[in-house]
Amino acid sequence: MTSSDAPSAIPSAAVPAPPVLAEVVRSGFTEGHHRGALVLLAADGSVERAIGDPAAPVFPRSSNKPMQAAAILRAGLDLSGERLALAAASHSGEPFHLDLARKMLAEHGLSPADLQTPPDLPLDPVEAETYLAAGNVRERITMNCSGKHAAMLAVCVRNGWDTATYLDPAHPLQQLVGQVVAEAAGEPVAAVGTDGCGAPLMAIGLTGLARAFRSFVLAEPGSAERRVADAMRAHPEYVAGTRRPDTWLMREVPGTLSKMGAEAVQAVALADGRALAFKIDDGAGRALGPVLARALELLGVDAPVVARIGRSPLLGGAAEVGEIRATF
Repeated sequence: MTSSDAPSAIPSAAVPAPPVLAEVVRSGFTEGHHRGALVLLAADGSVERAIGDPAAPVFPRSSNKPMQAAAILRAGLDLSGERLALAAASHSGEPFHLDLARKMLAEHGLSPADLQTPPDLPLDPVEAETYLAAGNVRERITMNCSGKHAAMLAVCVRNGWDTATYLDPAHPLQQLVGQVVAEAAGEPVAAVGTDGCGAPLMAIGLTGLARAFRSFVLAEPGSAERRVADAMRAHPEYVAGTRRPDTWLMREVPGTLSKMGAEAVQAVALADGRALAFKIDDGAGRALGPVLARALELLGVDAPVVARIGRSPLLGGAAEVGEIRATF
């Protein structure tokens, strides 16, 4: 083949890199950056600030759990209090989390063997060390999504739906989840994937995610959405754990709804409808705290917990020598 016979290259537009949301500073030297997108909503729901492309679809991962829990309520399962909070949880695997997940299963004639979560260690490193030191091994119940899966199985039992296929995207429950996500976000689901726990995962834009959280805190009392928001805010330790930022924020800023997701996703809505959502492009969880703290500051949140959430020190020789800090 001569050069004239070779197929011509098709030019492609270069995709611009997302803007930097946080920088990694060690010993006064900036050694890295974390890029991403972020949106802040005013109390009236309008976009107050956008960084990057918050309209582009992302997988919110566990930040979708409030919508999944609302779908479970709409499907007829009567959950409240700690049980409903655990249904929307990425729990730390503390004993009180695991005890309640087992009870939720037993109450509907189910057992941990019915869970289709992958066997895992507790999400919290302290709990994982304690768990392993006691001679335990990875289990399905210990996986951080076991509360959500227990609730999904329970509503299947309640409705006579097949429990063996409860994670199939075509299952009636998962179809309802997709409807709730689209309604809350105010936009269609852009893609359906598989989450780390095996459940179907609906992609929406960050602006849609922030709108969804806003809609939950402003929903009519007694609605499925408001019941989920109220349970999460009343029992934040069941949503996350005793050493987790979601718990601290919901406990210390009254009326706040907060839920992180894997791959460095975060969504928050304040009681008056102000809201935020962001994703760190490289999935680095270490940047979550600094970016969240700065976003809360820009929304006007003035509370000691913001500084606590924002601390992300870098260590050198067991001493603090730098930090990860927001750049916007």
